[in-house]
Amino acid sequence: MIHWTPEQQELRAAIGAVAAELGKDHLERDAAGIFDEEGWRRLRDMGLFSLPFDPAHGGLGKDLLTTLYVLEELGYRCPDAGLGFSVSTHMVSTGVALQRFGSKALKEHYLPQVCAGTVIGAHAITEPAGGSDAMSMRTTAVADGDAFVLNGSKSFVSNGPIADVIVVYARTGAPGEVGGITTFLVRSDTPGLSVGRPVAKMGLRTSPLAELFLDDVRIPRDHVVGGVGAGFLVLDHVMKWEILCGFAITAGEMRRRLESCVEYVRTRTAFGATIGANQSIANRIVEMRIDTENAHKWLFDTAEKLQAKADVAADIAMTKLVVSEGNVRSALSAVQIFGGYGYTAEYGVEKQLRDAVGGTIYSGTSEIQRQRLASLMGLDRPVKRA
Repeated sequence: MIHWTPEQQELRAAIGAVAAELGKDHLERDAAGIFDEEGWRRLRDMGLFSLPFDPAHGGLGKDLLTTLYVLEELGYRCPDAGLGFSVSTHMVSTGVALQRFGSKALKEHYLPQVCAGTVIGAHAITEPAGGSDAMSMRTTAVADGDAFVLNGSKSFVSNGPIADVIVVYARTGAPGEVGGITTFLVRSDTPGLSVGRPVAKMGLRTSPLAELFLDDVRIPRDHVVGGVGAGFLVLDHVMKWEILCGFAITAGEMRRRLESCVEYVRTRTAFGATIGANQSIANRIVEMRIDTENAHKWLFDTAEKLQAKADVAADIAMTKLVVSEGNVRSALSAVQIFGGYGYTAEYGVEKQLRDAVGGTIYSGTSEIQRQRLASLMGLDRPVKRA
């Protein structure tokens, strides 16, 4: 069990207090697909974006566990899941990639802006024909003197319509070659780069999503992140952080949902008794609690292992499955518990279910996570017979 210090608790409480004031109009913004710029500014002013980064670049210097501890509270206090998703995307896709793999010059120039939240970050990995198969990407980067020229397109770019800087992954080697992908830091105003219109989607509507098009985009060599051919290493590191940070927010959302359902079944009456006295309802609540506790445990146990530099390949895959699928079950139960009120848009319960579904798709689908686990168990290798 992790024992949080008074300093960690105070930091979490301070950011939680601000987060609790956000999202009051989240249902209206969800319906219109509007990003909460004011909420972003308030979280920026509280220093949320600077949590895991080096103080030399404007960060607070907090470790991974502390970062998750605070982000979980953000999810618990703020009902705008889209805002939380944009926050974690910004911190991880750009900030974590730069801190771990960026050159001294790149870190000195861009990390202070990322920490301050004066720029918004995104990353462009997925392609229209590739889905979760990042190794099959077709976007190319060809060396040309002191620059690389990028051509191709990316889909499902979270924060794309509002991003100032985008971490773009492109092919510099042969298809399927582990060392054939390179990562670039690209400013959104770079000539040849265009961002499509925001894409309407099922959930997380307040976190804008778009396609990205690259047409002879020249990127200086000094904007390569991690070295030529190191893209897979960058992506592997970023995805670990993305799953842990993003789903820490989800765990907070699950805790808030559980509490609201418990309160509801204790006060809602039918047939002369509170509906919580009905065993089928009580069982749903218990399952929600199990999923919530499991989410927290897997996230923080895996974060402890990652922080200790242990191998977490299987843990990350299982963590994502446990949290994302548990969140969908929890949200579906909430809709059922609230009945007609859960099904209508007015109360926001159905929105939680729409938001939850995305978690089984982004950051590697549930199917990909199971395939990865099967591979780690050796199930994709034929047995040699004597």
